[in-house]
Amino acid sequence: MPNRKTIFVVDDDPGTLRSVKRLLREHGYDSVLFQSAEAFRNHGDFDQALCIVLDINLNDASGIEVRHRLKADGISVPVIYITGNDNDAVRMAAMESGCIAFLTKPFSAKALIDPIEKASASLA
Repeated sequence: MPNRKTIFVVDDDPGTLRSVKRLLREHGYDSVLFQSAEAFRNHGDFDQALCIVLDINLNDASGIEVRHRLKADGISVPVIYITGNDNDAVRMAAMESGCIAFLTKPFSAKALIDPIEKASASLA
């Protein structure tokens, strides 16, 4: 049985990756970290993910485009977007792509953990 307490985190900022990993560990979640959209796409094993924390502005792609590709490939893992550049157009595109949360950096631990716990409860 896959470990459904694993969160995939995609962000090109190593500091954000470390911080999110630490926060998830404190709340009992494992994480798999990706520093680029390409590394994430090359991973391929999405069955173990409870959800994906996905930066919108990656160096090599848009997180929203990554989400659209996942959907096109039939992968329906819940997505939580994070971004340092919030604006109405980006927020609307993110919401329309089907996310469970949209967080602006810096965000609180509760803002990240709450939607993860809701995603986890929906699997139970």
